[in-house]
Amino acid sequence: MEEILKRFASGKIGIEEACKELKLESIRRVKDFARIDVNRLYRTGIPEIIFAEGKSSAEVADIAMALATAKGFALISRAREKDVEELKKRVEEESEDFEVDYNEVAKTIIVKKRGYEFEKIDKIGLIAAGTADIPVAEEARVVAEVCGCEVIKAYDVGIAGIHRLVEPLEEIVNANVAAIIVVAGMEGALPSVVASLVNVPVIGVPTSVGYGLGGKGTAALLSMLQSCSPGLAVVNIDNGVGAGTFAAKCACRKK
Repeated sequence: MEEILKRFASGKIGIEEACKELKLESIRRVKDFARIDVNRLYRTGIPEIIFAEGKSSAEVADIAMALATAKGFALISRAREKDVEELKKRVEEESEDFEVDYNEVAKTIIVKKRGYEFEKIDKIGLIAAGTADIPVAEEARVVAEVCGCEVIKAYDVGIAGIHRLVEPLEEIVNANVAAIIVVAGMEGALPSVVASLVNVPVIGVPTSVGYGLGGKGTAALLSMLQSCSPGLAVVNIDNGVGAGTFAAKCACRKK
């Protein structure tokens, strides 16, 4: 984009040609099955995130390599082992300038050029109620870090032992975070508790952790939506990506 604008400013191309090239630069086609939005990060503050479910490993690799080549990195969510294998194979075959980082717990993959650093914008807090909620919390952490957040986390501090929350929450508040993500399954009460104690936005993430009538996260979701603690926003069940990106937007606004 910068190159196109420089050529326009120097008079090498006219306004019509510049507009045409800018439109082509915004979206790039990957074979016959995908169009990547290379300027989404500049436009919204959130990069395009590749959702691996429903795609073949070859398609995931094609999209990721195209995006990483254009922007320096690509983030994949809900990734599988076979996706990692395919990407490592592509890197070996096509370019050793890239590295592949797989978070097995979060089910995320970051493909980036060696030496690429994510710009830091601000701090956020991340709390998980139970150990079973950590995979969703880790997805939120990875996404938030890619979006430029420093993440201060505390896991296994749910309301079954509410005293465990005091020290980590104090640390998070003292760090002057822009927002706090709270991940909880079962009855999903922890986000309401946290929202009643802090003066920053709290993002509740219900997880599909629980027994019987919990409805694979439905009980936690409804509990969070019915919260009487002001300042609590709620994303969908198991939606670590949504929580991480919303927290990043809060961090951008604070900055």
